[in-house]
Amino acid sequence: MVLQELGSRISKAVATLAASSVIDEKVLDTLLKEICTALLQSDVNVKQVANLRNGVKKRVNIQELAAGLNKQRVIEKAVFDELCDMLDSGVDPKKLELKKEKGKQQVVMFVGLQGSGKTTTCTKYAYYYKKKGWKPALVCADTFRAGAFDQLKQNATKAQIPFYGSYKDTDPAAIAQQGVLRFREEGRDLIIVDTSGRHKQEAALFEEMKQVAAAVSPDVIIFVMDGSIGQAAFDQAKAFKEAVEVGAVIITKLDGHAKGGGALSAVSATKSPIIFLGTGEHMDQFESFETKRFVQRLLGKGDVSGLMDKIQDVIPEDKQPELLDTISKGNVNMRVLKDMFESVLELGPMSQMMSMLPGFNSELMPKGNDKQNQMMIKRYITIIESMTDKEMDTTNIKMLSESSRVTRLARGSGSTPAQVLALLESYKHYSKYATQALKAANLPKNLKGMKGDVQMNPRQMQAALGKMSRALPPQLMQQLGGMSGLQSLMKGLDGKMMGGMGGMGK
Repeated sequence: MVLQELGSRISKAVATLAASSVIDEKVLDTLLKEICTALLQSDVNVKQVANLRNGVKKRVNIQELAAGLNKQRVIEKAVFDELCDMLDSGVDPKKLELKKEKGKQQVVMFVGLQGSGKTTTCTKYAYYYKKKGWKPALVCADTFRAGAFDQLKQNATKAQIPFYGSYKDTDPAAIAQQGVLRFREEGRDLIIVDTSGRHKQEAALFEEMKQVAAAVSPDVIIFVMDGSIGQAAFDQAKAFKEAVEVGAVIITKLDGHAKGGGALSAVSATKSPIIFLGTGEHMDQFESFETKRFVQRLLGKGDVSGLMDKIQDVIPEDKQPELLDTISKGNVNMRVLKDMFESVLELGPMSQMMSMLPGFNSELMPKGNDKQNQMMIKRYITIIESMTDKEMDTTNIKMLSESSRVTRLARGSGSTPAQVLALLESYKHYSKYATQALKAANLPKNLKGMKGDVQMNPRQMQAALGKMSRALPPQLMQQLGGMSGLQSLMKGLDGKMMGGMGGMGK
């Protein structure tokens, strides 16, 4: 998760409230000291930290709280609201998300300093919208940095996105204009222009940006900034905003960097809306930013809304009822398992997905295991693809476990017999627990239905929890934090069903 260390420290501090038999002024002061120390060590500005502390104290007057009020809830909500205020630019990121209009072609221009990850971010942005049904194209107008066009070409080829650039022309405005014109003629509905960067903010960079902007008339200008610079982000964001009409900001290199919190709060202080966060080098390590959702995850409350949105993006709406019905009836064969594995790969890094579950402790996920998990899943998919139609459609595990069949599958997929047997063992667990958990949860067959008014009364909730706790494997129950963690997850799902924020919103 982004800012995992900061999130872990804040969520641990908030969790101490539950362990306190009496919540008084002393407990509140200890909590605030822990949170403020964590924020300062993440390079958040001292004034902003002081404002957060004073804001929480103002919202929570222990002495004046009415009898019967849940003090823990009141304090948690005050901390949540103050963190949201600190990170909120005042602009709703949803309003900045591109919306498809028939016949309209959008031009987006990227600006930023050299080394901020601008070229990689251009491709991630294009890939993000490609998955949503857009037809993006990339234009390299960076003639200052050697190898810029080669890098963009390599990234674009990998993501299967058309690109334009020139090794000979040195006029960035002319290249940008030619590229945009070409892709307009080809009917591309999202044209992304990558511009030159410099090692520092200088007049030549700002002048070049103005020339490119005048040549292509972008619908929006996005400023890409290195999140590792911490508080210095304030001056940088302000300077770019004054030079050109910056419409939004993307912060990169937030994967595990200690100063990420400072960069986020500093940019928000300039009232520049943050729309995405770069959390790694890979295409899928790119998250949309929404203040309330982000703070929920920071506090360990998960982001069920975000998780459901990702699942809906991966599983087509018309296939949702069929897939859920197949699983609930226990008809999980290798073909269904392959679809499930492919969906997991499309969802992105496992650690990112698990951080969206309410009550999940991100520290339980082994660090650096995302790549290994993805390689293992890809290996399993290759083994399944080497099966015959009969083998893919059967649920007879004994037939699939025959030694001669295991040897043939190993040879056909370039695997070892041990890896084939590991897949079959995984299949037994997936088919059993997926079916049991889905029946126990009693979720709607179409995930879109989770946005309606589906509610559970307390008795139904407890019954569902009991069934799910017996259906899920002990290791997963432990990772979720036992029955209380599972209860948090169900509340989060219930909040999603009612279109709420899991009880944490204003």
